[in-house]
Amino acid sequence: MSGIYIHIPFCKQACYYCDFHFSTLLKKKDDLLSALKLELQRRKGELASQTIETIYFGGGTPSLLSDNEIQGLISEIYNNYQVAKNPEITLEANPDDLTKPKILELAKSPVNRLSIGIQSFFEDDLKQMNRAHSSQEAKACLEEAIKYFDNITIDLIYGIPNMSLEKWNTNLQTAFQYGVNHISSYALTVEPKTALETFIKKGQYPPMDDALAQQHFNHLVNETQKQGFVHYEISNFGKPHYFSKHNTSYWQGKPYLGIGPSAHSFIGQTRSWNVANNSKYIKSIQEKILPSTLEELSSKDAYNEYIMTGLRTIWGVSLNKIETDFGVSFKTYLLAEAQKFIDKKLLEIDDSETASLKLKTTLKGQFLADGIAAELFMI
Repeated sequence: MSGIYIHIPFCKQACYYCDFHFSTLLKKKDDLLSALKLELQRRKGELASQTIETIYFGGGTPSLLSDNEIQGLISEIYNNYQVAKNPEITLEANPDDLTKPKILELAKSPVNRLSIGIQSFFEDDLKQMNRAHSSQEAKACLEEAIKYFDNITIDLIYGIPNMSLEKWNTNLQTAFQYGVNHISSYALTVEPKTALETFIKKGQYPPMDDALAQQHFNHLVNETQKQGFVHYEISNFGKPHYFSKHNTSYWQGKPYLGIGPSAHSFIGQTRSWNVANNSKYIKSIQEKILPSTLEELSSKDAYNEYIMTGLRTIWGVSLNKIETDFGVSFKTYLLAEAQKFIDKKLLEIDDSETASLKLKTTLKGQFLADGIAAELFMI
């Protein structure tokens, strides 16, 4: 099984914290959509032996597309790939786009999962982040969307400077009230060359507070657990049967094709990424050139990637897989490097499955998973 990711690189306005590739100018949208279809056609051989289990529209803001434009891209996939009977088809959407007519339109389409970028239910937070929607629109779209979609995930941001625990808790409780079955939640981070970085450097915005972010994270873990969510990946919480199939395929190393400017692909032992420029992407596709850079993963690369993704999930890192796929020397190295974190009770070896020992983060170590993984990398 494999997946297809389609990057829609358009937004109404730029969020201050975002470093994803997008444009606020939609004048090249038609050319871009034609290029996406051509790329889908030309790359079908890369997944010829695979069944497409998931389709994911990310961005940018895919909800800016019309129903016909979304349907056209989905049809292109069905015309060129072998698609599973009931694939998970996710559309990322902003609340201001999800009007009643838009939701009804999407409910009649093949899209069966919505990923809604709420971020916060508070007006002041949304304005500070330069989000395009209001608190009222966030609540209104959820009230309408839950009537037609059972599989909804929302994004929430924690660790916002000066956000009290009480305010963060209100965000969570509000989400729970709508009965959503999945929450993706990320700490506010300062990415290079973003407006947020500039504001902090100029003293116009407070710096990030790691202690506050960890406090919010711990509260997030506790409160979602009370509501029956499974914390299956560091930033993802799903009710049983509502885990993101598409994102889970990334973490479990399944092949996927990334279509569109800046989109990444992973097939076999190769990773590739398209140029992050709309004009260059369109021009290359029109000239029958795939605008991508290809990288062959070495054993060390593949090992490091598995460590990074494995430690972020409830499935952990299989010591048997390390030995089988990479060799005894890698397993020996991993156990030696992991011991200091085991001693600090940040990592543990789970022996509940006799067939396979798993290296996992403890509750104490979850918030530090990425940093711990980096310490376990083989250089």
